[in-house]
Amino acid sequence: MAKFAHDTVVPDTDSELNKKQQVAQMFDNIAQRYDFFNRFLSAGVDVWWRKKAIAQLKPLHPKQVLDVATGTADVALMTYNILHPEKIVGIDISEGMLNLGRKKIEELGLSGVIELQQGDSENIRFADNSFDAITVAFGVRNFENLEAGLKEMLRVLKPGGKLVVLEFSKPKGWFKILYNFYLSVLAPTFVQLFSKNKKAYKYLNDSVQAFPEGQNFINIMHGAGFTQTYLKPLSLGICTIYCGSK
Repeated sequence: MAKFAHDTVVPDTDSELNKKQQVAQMFDNIAQRYDFFNRFLSAGVDVWWRKKAIAQLKPLHPKQVLDVATGTADVALMTYNILHPEKIVGIDISEGMLNLGRKKIEELGLSGVIELQQGDSENIRFADNSFDAITVAFGVRNFENLEAGLKEMLRVLKPGGKLVVLEFSKPKGWFKILYNFYLSVLAPTFVQLFSKNKKAYKYLNDSVQAFPEGQNFINIMHGAGFTQTYLKPLSLGICTIYCGSK
């Protein structure tokens, strides 16, 4: 399997744990404040980003959906509200994030439709050709092996099914300077006021900078076996939707 620069970016370079273990531990530690930080740091725009990503699946009318790196189930819940599939399964390596997601789902009475499981994107515990659609929002940067994760998602996707990835990217031009200042200085400073886990948001910046964005990521999707690929930059390129079919 090919290795990419972001595969080796970890939250704590002094830790003896591998990336997967570190990421799980990191999200367990910030789980209680994760939704709050998302809304505040993006001024709520992240909700719009997620809705735009899910909308890529509307023509498909998927019945069985897998949400990889589901976290606190934001995308799983939005997918239900927008597409009304028969079943949504969300997987994540952080049990702390999943527990918060399960509470949301239970409060909304959707436990019969949305199921959250602890699971690894590079070893998905489902049979070949199980899902009509797969979503990943801000999760592929956290894969320990990006190519392995993409190939595993392709495996569990049904023929004709579609993968939608939403991920941070780097804007171009003058806005890039402002964005880099915000991501590397302002956001971590704000986080320090509410959380002791500054490393989590330094990792966010480092992994965004190292991620193979744009056409590079589309090429990696092609290499993993996806077809009919395309991308849609959002908000001056702060994040990008990537899509591919099986």
